Amino acid sequence: MAKGCDMLEIGLLVYPGAQTAAVHGLTDLFAVANRLRHELGALDRPLLRISHWGHDERGQLAVTFDSHPDSPHQPRAMIIPPSLTQAPTPELLERFCHDLRQWHREGILLVSVCVGVFFIAATGLLDGRAATTHWNFAQSLAERFPQVKVEANLPVLDDGDIITSAGLMAWTDLGLKLVERYLGQTLAAETARFLAVEHVGAGQRPCTGFSPRLDHGDEAVLKVQHWLQSSGARDVNLSAMAECAGLESRTFLRRFRSATGLKPTEYCQQVRVGRACRMLEFTNRSIDQIAWGVGYQDPGAFRKVFHKVTGLAPSDYRRRVAPGIG
Repeated sequence: MAKGCDMLEIGLLVYPGAQTAAVHGLTDLFAVANRLRHELGALDRPLLRISHWGHDERGQLAVTFDSHPDSPHQPRAMIIPPSLTQAPTPELLERFCHDLRQWHREGILLVSVCVGVFFIAATGLLDGRAATTHWNFAQSLAERFPQVKVEANLPVLDDGDIITSAGLMAWTDLGLKLVERYLGQTLAAETARFLAVEHVGAGQRPCTGFSPRLDHGDEAVLKVQHWLQSSGARDVNLSAMAECAGLESRTFLRRFRSATGLKPTEYCQQVRVGRACRMLEFTNRSIDQIAWGVGYQDPGAFRKVFHKVTGLAPSDYRRRVAPGIG
């Protein structure tokens, strides 16, 4: 499949019990975005290709629907929809573990709605990381996967290479979030307006969430990115990142910047500030406590970095997004 501005594939994992309204609703949402892309003349943005992935009669993962067939598949994102029944069984989760791990290794963004997070948790990719799900399944998620930090109070948790969401109907806003990520804020807003749904777009918040480039094809750099996302970029330095990549420091610096568009220090700042934004909005921790929590020993240095990334002081950000805290 062509990259760049030609076509961008979003996959939907259709497992037994998956909510059909979410699967077909997301397919329609992305089709609307494509039509508006054409009508608004935004042809410099990629055309969204939608594929459904499920097991065939032989138990092999196969594409069951493709909006633009006849070219090789290379998804940029894989969405795991919700279910109307119950949390998926261990047997069902095991059927998809290998493929989800492989997709993640290839730089594919994993996105879950409601109990879809159980599929990602079963792979071990969320061990030591925060994730959200529907409040009704939060305790079950925590019990079955004790290494996952369950944050059921968060409607959406964008962790760069993995996005989890809580509500059963959160697929609408998640779909619009992906439209915004890949096609831009205007097309996301126009898609929401056409569908007559509300979209709290990232452009409405000073801290939009970090959307790292994962499709660059440099496996050594991608390995470091996954490590930084999972660790929150805490207690890391250049030599440790180069060692993780298996590269000499100067070579790593050059390849990291070429692949991601950022210096390693800038990348780490984005990851840390993203986590700080979450804490400012959803906890009552002090600014100093948040600074220490995301890896800054000097709260003054944290404040400078936060202002550089968001354009606001941490206290001003909190007053804007969570006026009842602090």
